[in-house]
Amino acid sequence: MCTLVFAWQVFSDAPVVAAANRDEALDRPSRPPEVIEESPRVVAPRDEEAGGTWIGYNEHGLLVAITNRWNGREPAGERSRGLLVRDALRQSSAEDAARLVERELDDREYDGFNLVLADESAALLVEWDGETRRVRNFDPGVHVVVNVGADGDYAIPESRAEAGEAQAENAGKVASALTVEPGETSTAWLDRAANVIADHEYGVCVHRDRFGTRSSSLVEIGREGSRYRYADGPPCETDYRDVEGQV
Repeated sequence: MCTLVFAWQVFSDAPVVAAANRDEALDRPSRPPEVIEESPRVVAPRDEEAGGTWIGYNEHGLLVAITNRWNGREPAGERSRGLLVRDALRQSSAEDAARLVERELDDREYDGFNLVLADESAALLVEWDGETRRVRNFDPGVHVVVNVGADGDYAIPESRAEAGEAQAENAGKVASALTVEPGETSTAWLDRAANVIADHEYGVCVHRDRFGTRSSSLVEIGREGSRYRYADGPPCETDYRDVEGQV
C-alpha cells in the first residue's frame, strides 16, 4: 500500500479513522476483507501470494496498516511484511503491537516499511529502512504516510528521486485538502478522504502498465462499533461496499 491518511483522536465518536490506497502489481492475487482471525477477531483483506495483509483492524480497536519504504536497496527480506501486519493484528493494543514488531526486527530480515499502529490510546509509526528502525508517536491530528515517510519527514533515495519528490508533494496536497473542518463528523471527513484519494489531481490513485492502485479501504473505529468500506479496484472507478462480518 502506498498511501495512508488517517485521523487520530480528532473525532469524539471515532478515535481512529483511515483511508488508504493499495498500489501493487496488477497480477498479484488477493482477497477482499473478511474475518481472517478469530482470537482476537480480525477483519482484513489478504494477499494470496504470501498470506499476509496490508491493512486491517481487530476487536480491540487496533488498526494496523503498512506501506513499503523506498530505500534504494534490492529486496532482501526473508519474510513477507504482510505477515508482520497479521502478527501485529493479533495484539491487544498499539503499544503491544509495536513491541512485537521491534522483537521481530531483532530476529528476522524484512524489506523496508512504514508501519502504523493505532488504537484509542496510542498511535505509533515504525519506520524500517532495511538497516535501522525508528519508532515515533503521532500527536492527535490528521497524518499522511507514503513510501518515503510521513507528515513531511521524508527520506528520498537517489535511485527514485523524481518519484519520491512527487510522492512527497502529493502527500502535502492530500494533507492540506483533508484539514478537518469546523463541526465535521468522522463519517463526513472520511467521505471527503475517499474523494481525495480517488481524484487524480492528488496523484495517489495510480494507473500504470502492470502496476497500479488495486484497492482502497475506508475504516472507522468508533467507540460504539466499527465500519469498513472497501473498493476492490481503483477508487476512481470502483464503488466502496460495506464489508460483511465486521467487529
